[in-house]
Amino acid sequence: MSSKTWRIAGLCFDHPHQEDQLAAALKHPRAEVVGVFDTDVSRMREACERLSIGLDLQYSDYEQCLEATQPDIVILCPTTAAHADWTERVAPYGVHVLMEKPFASSLEDADRMVRAVEAQGMRLAVNWPMEWYRTNQTTKRLLSEGVIGDIRELHFYDGGRDVELDESRRQGVPTTSWWYRSAHGGGALQDYLGYGTTLGTWFLDGGLPAEVTALSYTPGDLEVDTHAVAVARYGWGLATFQPRWDMFANAWDHPTQPPCGFVIGGTRGTITAPDHNDHIVLQTVDSPNPTRVAVDRQDPSNTDSVAHFIHCLEEDRELEGPASPSLSRLGQAIVDAAVVSIAEGRSVSPTLEPTQLR
Repeated sequence: MSSKTWRIAGLCFDHPHQEDQLAAALKHPRAEVVGVFDTDVSRMREACERLSIGLDLQYSDYEQCLEATQPDIVILCPTTAAHADWTERVAPYGVHVLMEKPFASSLEDADRMVRAVEAQGMRLAVNWPMEWYRTNQTTKRLLSEGVIGDIRELHFYDGGRDVELDESRRQGVPTTSWWYRSAHGGGALQDYLGYGTTLGTWFLDGGLPAEVTALSYTPGDLEVDTHAVAVARYGWGLATFQPRWDMFANAWDHPTQPPCGFVIGGTRGTITAPDHNDHIVLQTVDSPNPTRVAVDRQDPSNTDSVAHFIHCLEEDRELEGPASPSLSRLGQAIVDAAVVSIAEGRSVSPTLEPTQLR
């Protein structure tokens, strides 16, 4: 067991998952939060108060934060469009980078991030919180064991409802959130489609579909979509990915209908894996009645992105699943294809060459 204490700094609170990431670092037995930064000091202080992170660790200048704290790992949670810029800012400090989802706003930006970190001989990880849902971990195990045979259909439906947007509309004033600004990478498609395409690719053991056809809906009072649907055609059949920000209920407050999560059909069975459940529902040719199966217990090294990243660094092993840039890059290629499909009104063949997707 390593005795090293990993020094962790959290930069940018644009995405509220920064608070979750720092909470994971604070509970890790071999991690220490040494500093945090945000341009919005009040937002940072509110989060730090909830986390009991002292004022002495809070910075309004990221360079001062990095120089003073000398972290081993930097957790980045900026706006989606700024992922590559922030990675390039912090990489020269010789740190490992843990980037909040989505991977990037384009494959080109994703490659900028990889190059910036690898140029320093360091590692880059991507945090997709759904990777750590026990329903998805259990689903991946069952698929790997061949329990439902070969996949023949895959469906993803997920998102939520923005109560702040609802309040802005009630007051008759425009929302000020960056989530609804195209220049910042806002919109349901940019924020949430990568969940489905990246975890879906993980379930499929890699590979790209032959083509992607996508549509989106943008309300008249917004400049970005709140609902998108992407259909991917594979050699074995179709996969559908449906991110939505205007569900009837907020997924974190009430159960949603349709349920959020994945439904996967195979040659020998089916799996329904709703988010946050304590079970998945399994159906097989041997047991055709859908049956609840308790989710797997998780190894301590596989409960969240901070624990997994530290484990891989300590063991000098490759990142696994969606946390790895190589798998996230495949998911990003499908998102890029969906963006082009919507813009040009045609089906698009995903490619791993970013210059071909403009």
